[in-house]
Amino acid sequence: MTDSPSTWSAFLAGWELFREPTLAATLAGGLLGLLGVYVVLRRMVFLAAALSQSAGLGVAAAWFAQVQWGVAATWASPTVGATLASLAAAGAMMAGRTTLATRRDGVLGWVYLVGAAGTLALGTRIVQEVQDIETILFGSAVAVLPEDLARIAEVALGLGLLHLWLHRGFIQVAIDADGARVRGLPARLLEALLILSLALAVSVCTRILGALPVFAFTVLPAMAALAVAPNVAWALVLAAVLGSASGFAGYVLAFAWQLPVGASQTLVAALAVALVFAGRWSWRRLLPGRAHAHSHGPGCGHLAVVHGDHVDYLHAGHRHHQHPDHVTDHGPPPKT
Repeated sequence: MTDSPSTWSAFLAGWELFREPTLAATLAGGLLGLLGVYVVLRRMVFLAAALSQSAGLGVAAAWFAQVQWGVAATWASPTVGATLASLAAAGAMMAGRTTLATRRDGVLGWVYLVGAAGTLALGTRIVQEVQDIETILFGSAVAVLPEDLARIAEVALGLGLLHLWLHRGFIQVAIDADGARVRGLPARLLEALLILSLALAVSVCTRILGALPVFAFTVLPAMAALAVAPNVAWALVLAAVLGSASGFAGYVLAFAWQLPVGASQTLVAALAVALVFAGRWSWRRLLPGRAHAHSHGPGCGHLAVVHGDHVDYLHAGHRHHQHPDHVTDHGPPPKT
């Protein structure tokens, strides 16, 4: 590590070398930040970790098949392995609604541990790729090919359009799946699309960036956005912006201070969360009378959710009940 950071001009001078990894991290951070809002709302943070580790196992399995069994790279490509493993993990978590509802944390833990341990175990049998195994687990993003950037861009565009089209249904299902069914929404289909779109995004981004930054992009920007956004729709936008900024700034700081890229991007995202929560605490502490100046009601922009014998409005990840002269915080929505 150097004693002083490299200059911004030096980074720009080497832009031809850094363009693909920087843009890949920026796009991945924006996509995963947006999808992470649903993960945080559903209180399934470790879903992202489990899927990213499964993707890592899929990549390692593809390399193992090439090295040990002589399978052609066309059939055992790391991208295909990551996608299939992530989709298989997502399918296991969706299979059997009773299992998901009662043992969700256990299932996620099992998938995460099998993915992590399996990746490390296979890594001992493919010594030629051991450095790539470490990259998958911790992230480097220093050698992103143009075709990798194009793949992330395609996935980001496709999933972005899907979520723009169905965002109202996704938001309702993430907040209150039972309420969505009462309203006649295809809740099971929307839940499946949510998890499968997350699995696809995580698998592609893990193959290119690594599991550590992918997990960070999926959780940390969403945490910060939901803490300050006036409603879920704005949280989606803010989380995408914070994720993109973390991906870009993390890469620049890694270049400047000669840090591991995945660790740098994760620390930048974590710092953003800390700053947001510190700012929110200071605002409420110094200006308590203005901490909740907004008045909830029909058409206020926040999603209405039924809570017992009254209606709450989802704000900053919590259910707020409007009284004539104050607002009662009824906490986050229950797990579904």
